[in-house]
Amino acid sequence: MNKKLFIPFVMGIIFLLFSSIFTANVAAEDLDIRAKAAISVDADTGKVFYEQNSDKAMGIASTTKLISLYLVEDAIQNGELSWDDEVAISDDVAELSENLELSNVPLSQDEHYTVQDLFEAAVIESANAATIALAEKVAGSEEKFVEQMRQQVEDWGIIDAKIVNSTGLSNEFLGDNIYPGTSKKDENELSARDLATVARNLLQDFPDILEVSKIPEKEFGQGTSTPFDMENFNKMLPGLLAEKDGVDGLKTGTTDLAGACFVGTIEKDGQRIITVVLNAIDHDDIENESARFDETSKLMDYTFDHWKQETLLTDNDRIPDLASVDVPQGKKQTLPVAVQDEIKLWLPSDKTTEDVSYQSSLNNNEVQAPVKAGTDIGNVQAQVEDDDLGYLDNEEAKKSSNSAIITTEGTEKANIFTTTWRNIKNFFNN
Repeated sequence: MNKKLFIPFVMGIIFLLFSSIFTANVAAEDLDIRAKAAISVDADTGKVFYEQNSDKAMGIASTTKLISLYLVEDAIQNGELSWDDEVAISDDVAELSENLELSNVPLSQDEHYTVQDLFEAAVIESANAATIALAEKVAGSEEKFVEQMRQQVEDWGIIDAKIVNSTGLSNEFLGDNIYPGTSKKDENELSARDLATVARNLLQDFPDILEVSKIPEKEFGQGTSTPFDMENFNKMLPGLLAEKDGVDGLKTGTTDLAGACFVGTIEKDGQRIITVVLNAIDHDDIENESARFDETSKLMDYTFDHWKQETLLTDNDRIPDLASVDVPQGKKQTLPVAVQDEIKLWLPSDKTTEDVSYQSSLNNNEVQAPVKAGTDIGNVQAQVEDDDLGYLDNEEAKKSSNSAIITTEGTEKANIFTTTWRNIKNFFNN
């Protein structure tokens, strides 16, 4: 190697070594996300990787639109709506779209817009008037749409949500068009955990949302009298200011009450996680647009650095500590058992498969003969000690770490002479 290049090369290697050591030391400490609330979860299972004040309800601003977008997708799936349907622009929606204080695209009553057009505007530009136009199209009025939103989050097990409009705006911007019984100062409020639940349901039921949320820039109203260049408020997308590889969604939100919020999602090595950051601040304790992305990036890195998903058992594998079960009335009095399905579990990076325990339970007190091979006789749950973060409030989310216990062999029922002889032997042995 050229001598002039040797010293810089060595210094570079030393820097990288010390940098990795420093990073490992910092990463091993408790993570402090500079936000009022935060959470990171697995999109597939709902496993919680990190949480910070995640159960406290607070302002969520335009991340509200994730609920509205879900209902639009649901209406399309149910055949009540199609992407090509034209959406009428009401007087109030047209007027609101002209408010330059708010995130909007211009909407003219003389032009034609489809559900697809307005959906993209709501996702990319966080267009408030476009969202209300969709709400009116789906439910007939925003008031009825809000009632649908409230019912939907309740169906997801979210019981403390405050939903007053479809957009996340403060009611003060909506004039007299506010939900009955709410005030001009009211805004939507959910917890970070609730928002993670919303995002997870949206991604699981309608993964096509990512085809829109990953678009960095697009022209709205092409061919109309008022075309508009949209740039995604999610600056973590490719080519934008806070670009991060693997990020393809999901929704920002900002109001005076909520501060800078962001529901993000990233896929890395085949694993997708969801992050929520509410009311983020920078290192000078100042709210700014980039703080939410800085804190989200930290949270995403922390999650992938500190958690790993392990395949513990595959189909028909034997269960540790449960090789067989008793069948007192069978010709064979014990039968080998196995897991029916693959069992996976997220483990903290400082844990190994040796730290995993298995909790088994049988459907009945004892297995009754006759029994066929492949009979479901119980359930086994894999778990790791000292992991108290758990899952989102959804029992179904734990399914990857559960499996039915099945018999791998069968047996007929023993005849009366065999069972009598066994009872006599047991009597004298006892």
